Amino acid sequence: MDTTVTTGNEENVWGGDNKPLGASYGKLMMWFFIVSDALTFSGFLASYGFSRFKFIETWPIADEVFTHVPFFHGNYPMIYVAFMTFILIMSSVTMVLAVDAGHKMKQNAVIWYMFLTIIGGAIFVGSQAWEWATFIKGDYGALETKGGRVLQFVKADTGERAAITSFAATLAEDRAQDTRDKGVWYTDEATLPTVSLNEVIEGFKSNPNILIRTETITEEGEKTLLNREQSLGRLKDAVRVVEGANLVRNEYGSRLFADFFFFITGFHGFHVFSGVVINIIIFFNVILGTYERRGHYEMVEKVGLYWHFVDLVWVFVFTFFYLV
Repeated sequence: MDTTVTTGNEENVWGGDNKPLGASYGKLMMWFFIVSDALTFSGFLASYGFSRFKFIETWPIADEVFTHVPFFHGNYPMIYVAFMTFILIMSSVTMVLAVDAGHKMKQNAVIWYMFLTIIGGAIFVGSQAWEWATFIKGDYGALETKGGRVLQFVKADTGERAAITSFAATLAEDRAQDTRDKGVWYTDEATLPTVSLNEVIEGFKSNPNILIRTETITEEGEKTLLNREQSLGRLKDAVRVVEGANLVRNEYGSRLFADFFFFITGFHGFHVFSGVVINIIIFFNVILGTYERRGHYEMVEKVGLYWHFVDLVWVFVFTFFYLV
């Protein structure tokens, strides 16, 4: 029995070859991918929010973690992250202009705006790689206790963070690097820290201007600062020196913060990198006149949808990790 009924100018609904909402098959599939990917990111961010709420008292303060700017020394909280965000948003603007130029069949304009979009994406990916390297390397160092808590050091007179290398004593210890050629293997640490635990403890005892602050955040939103006597007491619980962050230890505070940071920002960074690669392919196709011969620039519009999605996701990642 034929279920297709066509009367007058009515569309053939069940006969196929129709475009829901006026979207082509390719654009519809891109929307399906975006929705599924949005659900994935939503799950990741929800997990991050749950973990932060559960460990809110020991969660690192973003303004104290992301303070670096390339080629400049000093404390610049969130400045470079804000720059990265601005660059990515502006790349979304140039992508909009590229799509608009494609609708008007302006090949040269599409080439120019696609080029700017690629440059913006490359700057963001490079900046994120630099941020990762800085986060992994660390800046001040800390001590880890038997229970996995982090002890940071501050200057008593100014309240500023103190790097462990700035006050650590120099002891005549037999310290060897964990390498094959020297035949020395360590089971507790993958690489040897800049200073040993004993050097940090002895340097702390001989420097009365240094105090310890714990990772526990007070009601005022600041980490708990111990007096000199309390600081000397907490040193007894220290078991190792921690420099930077990885998937096991984190000098900034809760280990989960580093785990989520690497996973979520890395997953988003992979999306941006993939988008840059796809944009480069589309860019050369535009130069070769592929879409001029097709008579439309729909491929630019489809990759534009993906790029806008990546930008929108970063707004949420930026809010969760850096602002809230």
